[in-house]
Amino acid sequence: MKKSKTSFFCQHCGYMSPKWLGKCPSCNGWNCFAEELVTDPEAGGRPDLVFGGKPLPIFDIPAEEGKRIVTGMAEIDRVLGGGIVSGSAILIGGEPGIGKSTLMLQMMKNLAAGGRKVLYVSGEESASQIRLRADRIGAQARDLLVLVEVSLEKILEQIRKIEPAVVVIDSVQTVYSGDLISAPGSVGQVREASSRLILAAKKSAVPLFLVGHVTKDGAIAGPKVLEHMVDTVLYFEGDSGHAYRIVRSMKNRFGPANEIGVFEMRDRGLTEVPNPSAFFLAERPENAPGSVVLASLEGTRPILVEIQALVSASNLGMPRRTAIGVDHNRVSLLVAVLDKICGLNLGGSDIFLNVAGGVRVEEPAVDLAVVSAMASSFLDRPVDARTVVLGEVGLTGEVRAISQIDIRVKEAGRLGFNRCIVPKTNIASLTQTAKMEIRTITSLKELLEILF
Repeated sequence: MKKSKTSFFCQHCGYMSPKWLGKCPSCNGWNCFAEELVTDPEAGGRPDLVFGGKPLPIFDIPAEEGKRIVTGMAEIDRVLGGGIVSGSAILIGGEPGIGKSTLMLQMMKNLAAGGRKVLYVSGEESASQIRLRADRIGAQARDLLVLVEVSLEKILEQIRKIEPAVVVIDSVQTVYSGDLISAPGSVGQVREASSRLILAAKKSAVPLFLVGHVTKDGAIAGPKVLEHMVDTVLYFEGDSGHAYRIVRSMKNRFGPANEIGVFEMRDRGLTEVPNPSAFFLAERPENAPGSVVLASLEGTRPILVEIQALVSASNLGMPRRTAIGVDHNRVSLLVAVLDKICGLNLGGSDIFLNVAGGVRVEEPAVDLAVVSAMASSFLDRPVDARTVVLGEVGLTGEVRAISQIDIRVKEAGRLGFNRCIVPKTNIASLTQTAKMEIRTITSLKELLEILF
């Protein structure tokens, strides 16, 4: 007979303590511990949570990935690396109302329309609510089965009975197991439900989508180990004030990480954006100070985005610094470099930075565009509208090389830009284009001389 005991788990990070604590020593969260039942590992493993495999020589193991399931949504297939891999577990998280359920329903409709039986399990909405959304976005299909259930045992029973081609759990935080005394959504319940669902998917080679809530910090709620258990982690990003939505792969065992897919939210659901660069630059103002174009690389996809800066004299004792779409700490560093190296005194100015369209850019190549936008706004002199800047900036004002420069420059040329300012050390990896003027720099001072 299995022995069991109770312990206290942090509901934010999963830290375990034998007693209740007011503050979590791992994530520093307050009042986040809850008591949960723990099975003694020395009492033996559970028969339903084992693969039952045997050691094999690596040369005897088949190396075929298997045929991927194409979703019918090119942007999702791109993010997943070409489609859904059989038996894979995919976790998708995002803010409430961002469109996770809509995306899943549209995807399942496409698969069902192709003759595959799919199962959409919901623990947050009634069947009639799901039907209303399906009618609104046109997601009706005979082989799209909807199950409203939160009991883990009953969900697994229906999966074994129906034998669907793809399963969606919306959301994993609502599923609970009767074997645990903790409440649904607790660390123990999320870990138990996820592990058993993933194991069932691996054994039956049925792809599994787990929809997850996110915390106020933007991380997926529940234990951090959940992201390690799955094969792919997707984040649904977007600003409620913008129509654009971005699906980003943070982890992918079967394809490139940090790949993105771009969608536009409309009244009829999500619409794919096959040429996001043109969309992001469509409303860019002409000859406006503080506006600079960056050729960013998201995974294997080059995307041109507009970096906007507004620098104005501050009336406050401590000037404001606001950055949307770029790292705030990186912006502070670049302000200090501009002040120290280039003599642009921005210390007494309010600085507001924004990546137009609600896109977030985190790669080092954004540095040169941010510096150019801030200098343009501060000097009140526009940057040439057909110029693209890209490069990393060091603390001594040097401009460093970036990756995949050739792909970025070709994308800029395709969209009609005729001048590119790049790090000098990148020139060797560039393919010369007749229509593109390449200007190389080694320092920020050279950049300002070229632009202004």
